[in-house]
Amino acid sequence: MNRILATASVVSAMALGSCGNSEGTGADTSVALLTAGPVSDAGWHAGAYDGLQRIGDSLGVAISHQQTRTAAEFDDAFSSYAESGYDLIFAHGFEYQDAATRAGERYPDVTFVVSAGSRPGPNVVPLIFRLEEASYLAGMAAGALTATGIIGMVGGVEIPSAKGTFVAFEAGAKATNPGVTVLETFTGNWEDVSAAKEAAVAQLRRGADVLIHNVDAASFGVFQAVREARQGGSSVWAMGMNNDQNDVAPDVVLGSAVIDIPGVFLKVARAWQAATLEGPLYTGLAAGAVSFVPNPALLERYSPELLRRLQGAADSIAGGTLDVPRVPFVEGETTP
Repeated sequence: MNRILATASVVSAMALGSCGNSEGTGADTSVALLTAGPVSDAGWHAGAYDGLQRIGDSLGVAISHQQTRTAAEFDDAFSSYAESGYDLIFAHGFEYQDAATRAGERYPDVTFVVSAGSRPGPNVVPLIFRLEEASYLAGMAAGALTATGIIGMVGGVEIPSAKGTFVAFEAGAKATNPGVTVLETFTGNWEDVSAAKEAAVAQLRRGADVLIHNVDAASFGVFQAVREARQGGSSVWAMGMNNDQNDVAPDVVLGSAVIDIPGVFLKVARAWQAATLEGPLYTGLAAGAVSFVPNPALLERYSPELLRRLQGAADSIAGGTLDVPRVPFVEGETTP
């Protein structure tokens, strides 16, 4: 079962050319992280913060984190870190792309890595997690486990990377249950717990009995809606996204579509130090960077046949014989 977690080494497109100033090592190097939300979200931002900590611990470099909320704050934070001598700056989210491009032009000796970014530059590196590959597997599980034939998806802002996980989730669900109905709601906010809970409740009322999310701190609203419905006697379930959230709500989360953000961040930092960092970087199931993790506490919900089918699909995706639907979001990207 654990082989549903990808096997193989890490970031697949990381070994050609150099990017930015990669001469500093150890104590001479400073690495910063910007997040647009709190690192207490047990998901997207938490994974990035764990990655920053791993870089500091493993490479012995100075690290710093700042939460920024507006475009003006993005620009100010990039400038502040660059002026303070930070050499490598991770900007964790699609929303940072424009500010990172501007900062890259102003500070050519600093390297900016943009998670889910869309435009590479001489010292601006989009980092693309193929989370849709894990989301496809989550969809397969949801399609097989739904009793009502209706499943739901609650998202934050409808950006290409988030939309892509939902397109793949729906395709995976229809691979195991061609007649399944899939509901989709974007609330327009990653952190609004109340809005996410309201969207989840609305989908549950329409008959959905398995819900996945792609939000940040707002995931707690989805989990709470499902927990309350279960307390009311409904047999409904949730799925986690971005981080292993099986322990966040172990009574309601069937499994999680996971990115190994800490592992990827560390590989990126090491490649930067070695002057082999080039972008855009794509990484996914074959590189061990994403996975679908069934909740061990609820493993009895998965039949042996479903586990075999999930593992077979994971192997096929990693081997390149199963194409997962994708939503391109890097400029010039035309591959499916």
